[in-house]
Amino acid sequence: MSEMRAKMSISSVEPLTPVAEEGVVQETLTMNAVVSDEAFGENGESENNTYSRWTPTAELKMVITNPTLLGKFKVGEEYYVDFIKAEA
Repeated sequence: MSEMRAKMSISSVEPLTPVAEEGVVQETLTMNAVVSDEAFGENGESENNTYSRWTPTAELKMVITNPTLLGKFKVGEEYYVDFIKAEA
């Protein structure tokens, strides 16, 4: 399989604070494939239109427990997600 890059936008960040503890201990991030309101260009499209043409829909959900990453992700931010086959 060849490598693939997706462009995703954060649609929600859900913090979890256990009742017995203080502070957030994990966050659930939900990301969706980017979309664009821009029209397709003559010779080239906007980057988001290019990504949405080839990956029109996608959802990625992950739980983050790394304390240095908690609170760093914001709704609306866009990220590249690279898929590279792992060697067994």
